[in-house]
Amino acid sequence: MTALFALATSLLWGLADFGGGLLTRRTPALTVVVVSQTIATAVLGVIVVATGAWSEAGPRLWFAVAAGLAGTVALLCFYKALALGPMGVVSPLGTLGVAVPVGVGLFLGERPGLMQVAGIAVAVLGVALAGGPQLRGAPVQRQAILLTLVAAAGFGTVFALIAEASTTVTGLFLALFVQRVTNVAAGGLALYASVKRGANALPEGGFPWDSLPALAFVGLADVAANGTYSVAAQHGPVTVAAVLASLYPVVTALAARGFLSERLRAIQATGAGLALIGTLLLATG
Repeated sequence: MTALFALATSLLWGLADFGGGLLTRRTPALTVVVVSQTIATAVLGVIVVATGAWSEAGPRLWFAVAAGLAGTVALLCFYKALALGPMGVVSPLGTLGVAVPVGVGLFLGERPGLMQVAGIAVAVLGVALAGGPQLRGAPVQRQAILLTLVAAAGFGTVFALIAEASTTVTGLFLALFVQRVTNVAAGGLALYASVKRGANALPEGGFPWDSLPALAFVGLADVAANGTYSVAAQHGPVTVAAVLASLYPVVTALAARGFLSERLRAIQATGAGLALIGTLLLATG
C-alpha cells in the first residue's frame, strides 16, 4: 500500500507542477498559487463539513499549520530561484528535500534493507537526472543556490509534517484544510506585499477566467498528493514513501514530452530509466 500511494503522490504532484508551470507562462506565479489553493481550500471546506471532520480537531493540527507555512516559504523561494536560474540547475536541486523525511525516518528507527538502500540511491539519482541538470552554460548565482536549498528543505519539511498531522481519514481532511488555509493566508500576504512593491497580480488582459479549470486542477491535484503521501507514510516506512513520492519531476518531464512534444535530452531519459529501476528495487525490497 505504501508504494501504491507514494507513486500516486508523485503522479499528482508531477501533473500539478506541469499545470502550474504552464499557467505561470501567462499569469504571475504567486497569483497561480493563491487562486489554485483557494479553490482547493473551498472544496476541502465542503468535505470537512460533510464528514464532520471538525470533531477530529486536536493538537496534531499544529503540524498542518506548520506544513502550510513551510510549504508557502518553499514555493516562494523556489519560484525566486527559478527566476534567477538557470532552471536546469535549480529544478534538480529542489529534489534534495527528500533528505528531510528520509532523515526523520532513520532518526525514528527505520532501517531499510540493502535492496531498499540501493533503490533509494538509484531513484534519487534518477530524479535528479530526469530534471535535466544543466552541466554547462550560464553561471549559477549563489543566491539561486541558497534559495533552492531553502526551498528543498521546506518541501522536505512539508513531507515530514503532513505525515504527522492526522491518524484517521476524517482527521486527514481537516489537516489538509488547515494546511491550505495557512497556505492561502501566507500566500495572500506575500501577493499583497508584492503588489505594494509594484508587481502585477494579474496578466494584462485581467483575470484569466478561461484558465479557472486548470487552476482548480492544480490546486486539487496538489492537495490530493498531500493526502496520498500522508496515507503512504502512515502505512509503511517513511524512507520508502518519501523517495517514491519524490519521483514527481519524472512525471513532469514525461508530461511535457507527451503534451508539449518537448524532446527529452539523453540525460533526462537516463534519469527516468534509473528512477524506474529504483522504484522497482524499493517495491521489491
